[in-house]
Parts: sequence; C-alpha cells; structure tokens
Amino acid sequence: MHVIGVIPARYSSTRLPGKPLLDICGYPMVWWVYKRVVSARIFDDVIVATDDTRIMEKCNDLGINVVMTKATHRTAAERLQEVSCIIQSDYYIQINGDEPLIDIEALKTISLYNIPQDIPYGTNIITKIHDSAQLMDSSNIKVVFDEEYNAKYMSRTPIPYPGGSIEFDYYKHVGIIGYNRKMLDFYSTSTPGRLEVIEGIDTLRFIDYNKQLKFIPVSNCNMLSVDTPKDVEIIKKKIERYE
Repeated sequence: MHVIGVIPARYSSTRLPGKPLLDICGYPMVWWVYKRVVSARIFDDVIVATDDTRIMEKCNDLGINVVMTKATHRTAAERLQEVSCIIQSDYYIQINGDEPLIDIEALKTISLYNIPQDIPYGTNIITKIHDSAQLMDSSNIKVVFDEEYNAKYMSRTPIPYPGGSIEFDYYKHVGIIGYNRKMLDFYSTSTPGRLEVIEGIDTLRFIDYNKQLKFIPVSNCNMLSVDTPKDVEIIKKKIERYE
C-alpha cells in the first residue's frame, strides 16, 4: 500500500499571518514539521501542500517536497483532495503544519494495512484528556465512539455528559487524519452537514453523512499547536533543550 503524508501550509492566518515561515531556531516552522514527519519513516513520501509562492520558494530552497494548491480551499481536507488529483496514492495522512514538535510515536500508531479502497474511509488519532483545562477548552475537540472506535460524535463541549456515571474517560481529537481517495472525493463534492455547521468542526462532515471514520487512540499525545507568539517562544525553548 502506498501512503503519503501531507502537510497543509496556508499563508493566511488571523492570529499569525505567514505562520509556516515563522523562524524557529534558524528554520521556518514548516521545516521542523516536515523534518519530524519524515523521521517517522512510515510514509512513501511526505509533501507540503501550500497556497503561497513564498512558502513554496522556501520549501524548494530547503529541499522540501512541495506542491502548489489553490488559495480558495476552505479546509485542509479540500487541499488534500487536490493533492490526490496530482499524486496518486492509496492513503493520504493529513498532518497539521503548525505542530513543529509533532508526536512521532503517534504517527507510527496509524495502521497502514487493510485500508479499504472500495468505500469512503478515514482515520483520526485521538488521545485521553488528563486535566480539566483541556476538557473545557473549546479548541480541543472532544470525541465519542463505539466499542470498535468507530466515530459517533465530535464536539467542542465536554461529551459524554456524566449524568448517570463518572466511570469513563474523555478523549480529544489530534490533528493527524487519514483519508482514502474516495473519502477525499466525497468531501470535495459534498456540502457541510447540519452538525458540522453547528459545531464548526470540519471532520463532522463524515458523521453527518454516515461515512466510516475510525478513531485510533494513543497514550499521552499532547502536542502544542503554534497559534500565538507565546506558543512560538515555548516551542523554541523546547527545541533548544532537546536539539
């Protein structure tokens, strides 16, 4: 099975414009993400998918595989679908481009065998929530699933509600999502469903339309997304400590 890792790198950002090119210890953030994803050694190829010539030129300068995609994409899944039209593969793994210390072990937990090709199919890494601050943070997408880890629902609010029992764990979505070509084609030709619109969660599209999305639990996967200048400083200190 041929599998590629795709790192969407959009230039526009409300809080941090040009985020993929932010300097972190002498290299742009997108370089750190690409370097760690490649080091996992589970992909046949790793590609940055961007909408901006500045990012593309920097990737070319640093020897990073990069493709130019449209600037009109509203979501990362739409950008991956365009990549799937350019590069043929059996499975496409979306990796957030704003996590320069992405968990390599989490990447390695993705099962890349027996991925169905005859139906729309996707996977999403999830991890247990260990503190109340993460639980109440609306940027952490909480998830519920059945006994076989098939996705049942995703929400910005804590779910399930402990009305009858407190004997359970909360889990959250991690920004490592896999799609086969049929799932990407479905996404690009469908419109947002009711739950997706209400919650503002792109991945709910698959639940709205009863597509198979399988959750993959990993332990202690607490990656830091770079959304503010403070996050940049935290990442720099972590890299200086370990590099």
